[in-house]
Amino acid sequence: MYLLRVNMSNLRTALEPLPEEYKLLGNRGLVAEILCREVPARTNPLGAKNKLILAGGPLAGLGISSAARLSAGGKSPLTGGIKEANAGGIAVQRMTRLGIRAIIVEGQAETGKIYLLYLKKDGVELLPAGELKGLGTYDVAKKLRARYGKDIGVITIGPAGEMLMNLAGIFATDSEGQTSRACARGGLGAVMGSKGLKAIVIANDGDYRVPVHDEEAFKKARKEFIKVLMTTPQTSEIYTNYGTASALAPINKLGGLPTYNFRQGSFEKAEAIDGDALYDLIEKRNGAGKHSHACMNGCVIRCSNVVPDEEGNTLVSPLEYETLALLGSNLGIADLDAIASLNKLCNDIGIDTIETGAALGVAIEAGMAPFGDAQEIYRIIEEEIGQGTILGRVLGQGTLITGRVLGISRLPVVKGQAIAAHDPRAIKGMTITYAMSPMGGDHTAGVTLRAPIDHHKPEGQMELSRNIQVIVAAHDSLGFCMFVIPAVGGKPEYVVNLINAVYGTNFQPEWLMEYGKDVIKKERAFNLAAGFNEVHDRLPEMFLEEELPPHNLVSDLSEEDYRRYWDTEFWGEFPKL
Repeated sequence: MYLLRVNMSNLRTALEPLPEEYKLLGNRGLVAEILCREVPARTNPLGAKNKLILAGGPLAGLGISSAARLSAGGKSPLTGGIKEANAGGIAVQRMTRLGIRAIIVEGQAETGKIYLLYLKKDGVELLPAGELKGLGTYDVAKKLRARYGKDIGVITIGPAGEMLMNLAGIFATDSEGQTSRACARGGLGAVMGSKGLKAIVIANDGDYRVPVHDEEAFKKARKEFIKVLMTTPQTSEIYTNYGTASALAPINKLGGLPTYNFRQGSFEKAEAIDGDALYDLIEKRNGAGKHSHACMNGCVIRCSNVVPDEEGNTLVSPLEYETLALLGSNLGIADLDAIASLNKLCNDIGIDTIETGAALGVAIEAGMAPFGDAQEIYRIIEEEIGQGTILGRVLGQGTLITGRVLGISRLPVVKGQAIAAHDPRAIKGMTITYAMSPMGGDHTAGVTLRAPIDHHKPEGQMELSRNIQVIVAAHDSLGFCMFVIPAVGGKPEYVVNLINAVYGTNFQPEWLMEYGKDVIKKERAFNLAAGFNEVHDRLPEMFLEEELPPHNLVSDLSEEDYRRYWDTEFWGEFPKL
C-alpha cells in the first residue's frame, strides 16, 4: 500500500510505502496525522505550504458495505483550522485497487496553469488541462469519461474552486458518472484550486487487494456486519426508501428546521418538500427516478436517490435533507423542482449547498432578493457566484464574509463555517457538536437527532454529543459512511471484528472509542497550534439569546458543560504540536 505525493511546484509525483504507523489510519484520521506532522498550523490555507489530502480507508476494496468513502482534508480557508469532508462515489475503490491509500498534493503550480492527475496501473501522469479551465463538474466528467473510458473515477473542482471561493467543494463521480458526491464543506475545493489541480482521473485497471490475515474470520465478520445493516430499520427501511429527506418532517416537528434565515424552526410549507413529498414525486414521474440508489458499489443501505424532471430524465442525484433545508425552507422555497435545480447548479459550479444556502439567507435578509423567489436565487448562483462577479465573490467567501460586507450581524456560523440544518436551539445536543468539534459548524461531526431523549432539554446533551462525536470520528477514519452508525454505533464489535480479521490484531470492542478519541485529539492539537482557543468553541449570541419559534427555545447549555467537554478524565492526555 502506498501514499502518492504530487508536487505541483515541480510537477513531480512519487509513490511512498505506507508507513507502518499509518496501517490502520484512513480518511479523517489520516488527514489529521499528515496535517499535524507536515503542515505548519499557522500557514496560509491557500499557500504552497498547505497540503490537500485525498484519502481512503483500511477496509476499502474488500466488499464491505459502505466502507469506501473518500475524504478530502487540509487546512481550511473558511475556518482557518483543520478540515475533513467526505463523500461517496467510486474514487476510493479505484484508488485502492491501484494500491493507493492517499494522495497528498503539495506545492503550487505556476500561476494561471492547471493540471490533470491521471492514475493507472502502469504509472502516474500529471498533464496540462487548459481545456478543462472554467468548466463545470458535469462537463469535466463527461469529457474525461469520453477520453479515458466510462469506468474511471473522477475527482474534480468546478469554477468556484478555480476562483478560490470558500464555498468550493471537491466533487467525485458515482457509478453513473455523475459528479454529485461532494466533499463539500470548509472550502477544500479552493485548496485544490490553489494547487493548480483541476481534476484527477483514476483508472479501474488495478488488481491490488488489501491482504486479509484470516479469510474465514473475515467472511464471517463481513456477513454479520451486512446482516445487521439489513435488519436495522433505520439502515434497511428509512434510509433505503426515503434517504436523508426522512429527517425533514421530524426536525420540523421538533422546531429545529432552519426557516427564513434561521428566524423560525418550522416551515409552514414543510409538507411540500419533506421525505414523503420527494418519494411521491419520484414515484409519480418514474423514468430515471429512483427512491433508492447506491452512491458506491456494494452499499446495502442505498440511501441516495435520483430525482427525475417532468419528462422522467435525471434532474439531480441525490437530493439530501441539508439541501432541502438550506436551499429550501431557509430561503422560503417550497418547490422540490426548484430546490433540485438549485442543487444541480451548485454541483456544477462546485459549491457546498449548506454554506451557499446560509450565505444566501443572510443576503436575502439584507434585501438582495425576496424569500421564496427561486428564480432570482437561481440567477444569483448562476450569474453572480458562477461567473465570479464582485457580488458573487463576496457570497463565494461564505456566510461570515457575506454578513460582514452586507451589514448583517446575526450570522449562523461557528469557527467561520455556517452550521447545518439542525438548529441547536431545538436539538440541543447540536450545541456541543457545532461548538466543540474541531471541524466548526459541521453536523456530520456528531448528529444527535436520532437519540431517544428530549431534545428540548439541556440535561445530558454534552455527554451525548461528545460520545457521538467520538464514534463518528472512529467510523470516519476507517472509511465508513456515518449512516452505518444507527446499526453498529452501539455495537463496536461488528467493526472491530472486521479490523481484527483483516489485520491480525486482537482489539477488544472498547478499542474503537479510543481510536476515535485519538483522531479528535490530533485535530484539536492542530487547531490550538493554529491559534484557536475556548472563544472559538462557542455558538454565536443569536442561538443563546434569540428565541426560536414555534417553541420559543434558546440554546441554554451551561458554561460548565462547555468546560467539562475537554476534561482529561474522558480524553486522557492531549498531544501538542
